[in-house]
Amino acid sequence: MNPESVLEVTERTKLQRRPNRGHYDRDTLYSILDEGMVCHLGFAAHGQTFVVPTAYGRSGDRLFVHGSAASRMMKTLAQGVDVCLTVTLLDGLVLARSAFHHSVNYRSAMVFGRATVVDENEKYEALRLFMEQVTPGRWDVTRPPTSQELKGTTVLALPIEEASAKIRTGPPIDDPDDMGLSVWAGVIPVAVRAGAPIEDGSSGLVAPVYKRYAT
Repeated sequence: MNPESVLEVTERTKLQRRPNRGHYDRDTLYSILDEGMVCHLGFAAHGQTFVVPTAYGRSGDRLFVHGSAASRMMKTLAQGVDVCLTVTLLDGLVLARSAFHHSVNYRSAMVFGRATVVDENEKYEALRLFMEQVTPGRWDVTRPPTSQELKGTTVLALPIEEASAKIRTGPPIDDPDDMGLSVWAGVIPVAVRAGAPIEDGSSGLVAPVYKRYAT
């Protein structure tokens, strides 16, 4: 593996619990970030901790988030406060023979850092990334943002420099004394699936097929 593709382990990113499940290479991190659609942003403001769910996009070694220029989150993060961004993908429910050993299979990414406001030249491209993250190909068929809409939107960039991934896979891990119990154990797979498109009642058009949601 190219040493440049592995992030330095810091006090904030070092896994204390189950360190064998930790990953610090960019390929693993980016695969999780690119599959996700919603992140959670944690930050402190006015003596209160907030965790806000929001859409995001990635370009190279940076993550982009956006929101109203008047929002508390955008105003706070634009000041350069510390932020923690997380993305979690749930892959399965892990059912053990004992209540204690029940768990979930998951892939998660956690990014620490400070965000900066992108300039007007980059804002348009960042907004395209948000839409492409959720629905690839949608940007090309929709009306682009107006100058007024761009003015009312703040876009922040968070560098992916201090980050880690944590992954759990496989069956339950039962205690040897519990293996003989007459209790079903195993994994129930979980996945995000899109349903059939529901037309808004006014377009009168056939819904397009997007690769991300094709069944």
